[in-house]
This record gives sequence, structure tokens and C-alpha cells, in this order.
Amino acid sequence: MPTTAEEAKAIVNDPESPISSVAEAQKVQERVAIGAKVVYEAVRLEGEEELERHAVALAWSALAAGLSMGFSLLAEAALTSYLPDAPWRPLIARAGYSLGFLIVILGRQQLFTENTLTVILPLLLHKNLEMVVKVLRLWSIVLSANIAGTFLFALLIARTHFLEPAVQRAMIDIASTHIGQGFWTIVLRAVFAGWLIALMVWMLPDASSSRVVVILIITYVISICSLSHIIAGSTNVFVLVALGKITFLRYVTGFFIPTLLGNIVGGVSLVAALAHGQVLGGKK
Repeated sequence: MPTTAEEAKAIVNDPESPISSVAEAQKVQERVAIGAKVVYEAVRLEGEEELERHAVALAWSALAAGLSMGFSLLAEAALTSYLPDAPWRPLIARAGYSLGFLIVILGRQQLFTENTLTVILPLLLHKNLEMVVKVLRLWSIVLSANIAGTFLFALLIARTHFLEPAVQRAMIDIASTHIGQGFWTIVLRAVFAGWLIALMVWMLPDASSSRVVVILIITYVISICSLSHIIAGSTNVFVLVALGKITFLRYVTGFFIPTLLGNIVGGVSLVAALAHGQVLGGKK
């Protein structure tokens, strides 16, 4: 973070500081984490920009994100198929889940769960009907295109049979774990997944060169804890739909609705409101 000459001199002149030169003071300032207000403004401005983007641009970016998220399932299935069947296998195989997130986030593609934070901060700042309409417009476009992308990816890998049989079997086994839990169990798992994704978005402006590490750690925790993510999980469940193992209605009622509800609650209520409150709390 850049520092002014006056700030550097203040550090040098502080009697309690061991720093003796302006150059050293500047290095100290470069290592000081940016404050919550700076992070808030960076995320808010990004949200404002996304809200003004053309619908077609949003849709194409979100479709690309839905397709890219499919690589989470593909990578995890490949790792599972080549590792021995041992109790520790999931600890390594589930690292593959992070691949889709890395592609989407570093590639600046539109992911619905990121927007449970970025576009909510402008809404909390400008509480009016116009902003509500803008948020709902972006959410509907991004979510629809994300889901369409996951369906296309799942259809491709389920119906073309170009994968190794072992990878195909692992893919089906992984996909099956995303269906069958109770409604409220999925909701709670989705709340924590939405919470973690939104926290990751909040952390990225200050991550700098550690962005990849932050994404890897957060998404790995989501995977290893079997938390529910609406986009990554949709690819998995759509594989089962494409293979005729479950119906589309089962996807909607047994996965889509509870996961979407939980992700929104986790991202909006537990992060966006708290992030807004810690920065602007008490202001008129």
C-alpha cells in the first residue's frame, strides 16, 4: 500500500519506534493490511460496476462460469479414480473441487454466490426500489446462465462417454452424495457454504499475491465438509439427471431450492450485513 512522505516521517520520529529511516518506514507501511473501510469500498465499487453491466455481457460471463465450474467435478473424480480406496483418499481427492473456483474467480467470470456480497453492499447503502430491481435483475441473469452452463457441462460428460470408466464411476459416486439429505440439512450446509464464499470475496482485495491460496483454502473447506454450493453442486446433480438416475423435479426440490435458499442467507445475512455494519455502523 503506498504511503506519503509525511506518514513515513511520522513513523521515523515516533520515539517508541525502532525504525530509523524513511525507506524502512515505507517498507513497514507496505506490510500493513488494508483496513476494513478500504476493503468495503473496493467490494462495493465492484458491485456497483456489475449492476450497471449489460445483460448480454452478464449472461455470457455467467454461462462461462457455469461451464468452468464443471471442472471441479471432473478434477475430483479423476483424483478419486487414481487414488487407492483408503480412508484418507477424500482428503486429497477433494482438492480437485477447487479447480472450478480458481478458473471462475481468477478468470473474472460471473458466479452467483459471489454476488450475494458484492451487489448487496450497494443495496444496503442505497435502500431504494431501483437498487432492489437492479440486484434482482443481476441475480436472475447470473443464476440462470450459471445453471445453464452446469447443465451443458453435465450433459456433455455424462452422455459422450469420453472419460475413462474409472473416472466415470467416480463421477457418479461423487454426484450421488449431493442428493438424499433432508431439506433443512441441505439448507444449513448451504448457509455455511454461502458464508464462506462471501467471506472469501471479502478477503480477496487484501490478498494480493495470496489470492490463489485463499481460494484454495476456502473452497477446500467447503468440499471436505460436504457443504452445499448451488453452482458446483448443480453440475454434480445434473450428471445424475442426464444419466436418468433422478428426475429434474428431484433436482429442483431436493437440491436447487434448499441450496439456493441457504447460499443466499449465508452470503447476505451473515456476511454482507455484518461487513456493512462494521464499516458504516453508527453513521447517520
